[in-house]
Amino acid sequence: SSLIQVLLEIQRENRWLPKDVLKRVSQRLDVPLTQIYHIATFYKAFSLKPKGRHPVTVCLGTACQVRGAPRVLDRVIEALKINPGETSPDMQFSLDTVNCLGCCALGPVMVVDDEYYSKPTTQVIEQVITAKQIEP
Repeated sequence: SSLIQVLLEIQRENRWLPKDVLKRVSQRLDVPLTQIYHIATFYKAFSLKPKGRHPVTVCLGTACQVRGAPRVLDRVIEALKINPGETSPDMQFSLDTVNCLGCCALGPVMVVDDEYYSKPTTQVIEQVITAKQIEP
């Protein structure tokens, strides 16, 4: 459990788990690097690839799916010009999908920087992304 806490802290600081940092963790905690990679790939909270400054998540769970989540995802892809699992070249945005965010009654749902947007229209999606691009 202490290893997971260390990895969460590294993820929070870097927005991903760099290989050189994981090697140092392995040495300092005397935990095999393979075990660290096993944990890092098991939990969706961790990324082995650099992530953007603003994480964007679209729920594709059943409740969101039937309420139009695929259209929301298409609009987000169009606005960000990246696909799920990718990060924008300027490192500003990362796009991911999940199977449930636990707020089914609000669906479809998009989350940007831990802020939930229920039934986001094309206009809302564009406004949120534009606002994030101009943040310092």
